[in-house]
Amino acid sequence: MSFAEPLAMDTYEENPHTGSFILIDRYSNQTVAAGLVWFGLRRAENVHWQAVDVDKAARAEQKGQKPRVLWFTGLSGSGKSTIANLVEKKLHGEGRHTYLLDGDNVRHGLNRDLGFTDVDRVENIRRIGEVSKLMADAGLIVLTAFISPYAAERRMVREMLEEGEFIEVYVDTPMEVCEARDVKGLYAKARAGKIENFTGIDAPYEEPVNPEIYVNTAKMSAEQASDLIVKALQERD
Repeated sequence: MSFAEPLAMDTYEENPHTGSFILIDRYSNQTVAAGLVWFGLRRAENVHWQAVDVDKAARAEQKGQKPRVLWFTGLSGSGKSTIANLVEKKLHGEGRHTYLLDGDNVRHGLNRDLGFTDVDRVENIRRIGEVSKLMADAGLIVLTAFISPYAAERRMVREMLEEGEFIEVYVDTPMEVCEARDVKGLYAKARAGKIENFTGIDAPYEEPVNPEIYVNTAKMSAEQASDLIVKALQERD
């Protein structure tokens, strides 16, 4: 486990009271886990943030744009990658400086060591969040196309960024439509038990409650959805 701030603790052997802990869900107030402290990892104690003269504001001014992270979320087959690609093409045509992080592409390199367990999914999104933060710091408009099924992980990325930089784009497509498309044949494999922890089949998807941008691909084309998103982004500028 890692925390944003140092915590006072002892090993359980030294003091059972300060060497044990419970985790409580802050929304339900339910105890969700308990544990014992064996040792502290003491990570990065002597690492300090290095100040630089060329900062985010300078990079953004050079590019003539506001750094943003457009976070596309939705079920597999909902059209996230297709719409994100169209949006990037249109932004690029306007002279914007962009970069698209796609779920499949990232797993070929940066996240090739991760699977699809709950723990791996969380780490997958954490890494993408950190990369997106760096790219936003470079003054870019970042587009990410990941299922990102858990609300807590999407909130984690939002909290990494400055106010207004994270724009959640919910690509809402009914399960039956996604499964009918099944371009990659993943739903068929999941139904046959050949793929485990598949979102919507044997793993949950927590829908965004209040996304900044909402598109329903059962009611509009990918082209129409991309136009809506670009317009919404322009209005925010």
